[in-house]
Amino acid sequence: MMPHWGATTNTENASEADLWLLNSCTVKNPAEDHFRNSIKKAQEENKKIVLAGCVPQAQPRQDYLKGLSVIGVQQIDRVVEVVEETIKGHSVRLLGQKKDNGKRLGGARLDLPKIRKNPLIEIISINTGCLNACTYCKTKHARGNLASYPIDELVDRAKQSFQEGVCEIWLTSEDTGAYGRDIGTDLPTLLWKLVDVIPEGAMLRLGMTNPPYILEHLEEMAKILNHPRVYAFLHIPVQSASDTVLMEMKREYCVADFKRVADFLKEKVPGITIATDIICGFPGETDQDFQETVKLVEEYKFPSLFINQFYPRPGTPAAKMDQVPAQVKKQRTKDLSQVFHSYNPYDHKIGERQQVLVTEESFDSKFYVAHNQFYEQVLVPKNPIFMGKMVEVDIYESGKHFMKGRPVSDAKVCTPSISKPLAKGEVSGLTEEFRNRLGNHLSSVSHSSAATQRDSASSRMVLQLQRLHQDCALKMSVGLALFALLFAFFVKIYN
Repeated sequence: MMPHWGATTNTENASEADLWLLNSCTVKNPAEDHFRNSIKKAQEENKKIVLAGCVPQAQPRQDYLKGLSVIGVQQIDRVVEVVEETIKGHSVRLLGQKKDNGKRLGGARLDLPKIRKNPLIEIISINTGCLNACTYCKTKHARGNLASYPIDELVDRAKQSFQEGVCEIWLTSEDTGAYGRDIGTDLPTLLWKLVDVIPEGAMLRLGMTNPPYILEHLEEMAKILNHPRVYAFLHIPVQSASDTVLMEMKREYCVADFKRVADFLKEKVPGITIATDIICGFPGETDQDFQETVKLVEEYKFPSLFINQFYPRPGTPAAKMDQVPAQVKKQRTKDLSQVFHSYNPYDHKIGERQQVLVTEESFDSKFYVAHNQFYEQVLVPKNPIFMGKMVEVDIYESGKHFMKGRPVSDAKVCTPSISKPLAKGEVSGLTEEFRNRLGNHLSSVSHSSAATQRDSASSRMVLQLQRLHQDCALKMSVGLALFALLFAFFVKIYN
């Protein structure tokens, strides 16, 4: 029987909303603190609340979650019924794992409708969970063990994206390098299949991969990263350059393994961008351990470096270890940040001519943001003709995190998309008939980008629920659109 859903609209003003849908991240203490404060504020304003993300999935019995509706990380395709029941005054909790014949699945189907934050960029989760048991990680409690999506489903999603005007695909997961180990395949096999369907001028960006699972695929990965439709970019978290610390973290590799991966790729993929993460002040880290990490940063001069002060997460083994004093952790974080800011990775590129793909607007709205073959950020003039296009530019200025490019006057502007991009807020994956029926009801959809930022704590999607007496088909389509909002909202990007 078809559910009778009411229509929804969203509002930028949280106080106007009837229901707040709060997403969460459990990586750091400040993230969970912000999530808790958002719940408190919603309760003070007498809002209906639906909670989502890793925090309630990992610790559903927390006192501050009592009586509130929760949708689990693998149940996002049921958001409509959770919201509907919550509006009725019921408390709903859907935290189960999706399984097929007893085998754990990656999560919600990839072909379900969603709304892209950026109509030019498709973010595809290739697997969920991981194979590690890092002593500091709370995410494993929520996401569980590795579960990969089948290759054909991922390729179909990519094809659909390009048919909807996407010109850039990001592959994401807790660990892309581990992809396929649970279903009898591997990451290079998936990537070659995806490369086959990428239009000329469109690009593919790989997500984070831990060192152990990329070591055995180095030759193939180098070939893939040299492909003209794949960014020569890889995010490989090292976390520490001390083998002692890595052992306490249970990272399952040593510093030599990381260096082997980095050195091989730097040799075989000239100019490659290698991004990494470092945790400062992990329990037991000595001054000598920290100095080893400093030396690694000085040696490799990573152009993209995510520095995190260690926070003990409740329920993790690391929380029970002897902690480094807070002031020491803070000082080490500051010292490493100073090392990172002591070099300029792009100064030598001034004067180069580069091909860049333009996909978004800068935060200050003064430039368009593009990326070159190495996924280095290049700011270009705000000429509407450039958006979604491959443009040739001359680099004339550089900063710590960007370059500025001047379009070549006689250069050809390449259009990589095989179709016109969807309008901002338009639902992906719906038939043309459904899109026409949605019409004016979904003309101003928008949603938060905080879930794609690494240190994002939680994001607020506010839904103003208004009952409309429409026929069942229209109600179904609007319900799908509501699901689409959450599907896009849930994606995590580890850059």
